[in-house]
Amino acid sequence: MFPMAGSLPLYRDARKDDARALAQLIEIAGEGIPSYLWSQQARDGQSALDVGAERAARDDANFSYRNSVVAHVEGKVAGMLLAYPLPEPTPEELAAVPEMPELLRPLVELEYQVPGSFYVNALAVFEAYRGAGIASALLAIAETRAKAAGCPLLSVQVFAENLSAHRLYLRCGYTVADRRPIIAHECYPYSTEVLLMTRPVSI
Repeated sequence: MFPMAGSLPLYRDARKDDARALAQLIEIAGEGIPSYLWSQQARDGQSALDVGAERAARDDANFSYRNSVVAHVEGKVAGMLLAYPLPEPTPEELAAVPEMPELLRPLVELEYQVPGSFYVNALAVFEAYRGAGIASALLAIAETRAKAAGCPLLSVQVFAENLSAHRLYLRCGYTVADRRPIIAHECYPYSTEVLLMTRPVSI
């Protein structure tokens, strides 16, 4: 268990049985992209959320409960952090970028700019629990994990039009390192650009 700030909330490593809540929070963080992709992978009788929960329950992927921390309030999952060290992209991965769907290409291009960083893939808090400092506390845990992993840099992506998330990262010491234009898409409400934000890990 991670140290608490006051009596609530509690922070702990995610478990496999948190997978459905993790998928719901990933959908919040991804602002429509996850459910759009999951819906394309769904089998007969499966919902997009079913696919997301199945993927979150995996043991051997970056998007996994094993790379997640959850905030608990009165026994309920209130928020989550999904973060892990980014490897150096392989030549094959780099060569595949131009062929990726336009929806994903700018996100992958920015991710490949910061190999070796501790990447905050997703950070989200359910609406009922916002305003209590949970997101900031989860970012502090990300820095603790980055130090333990030997990563010198934290990284995250945010849509430029998501002003509340942008302000959060600025308050927590992140600055814009790069950016890419995005195309308008039915699955999310944005149309300008996505920002890569970074922050050196404190020594």
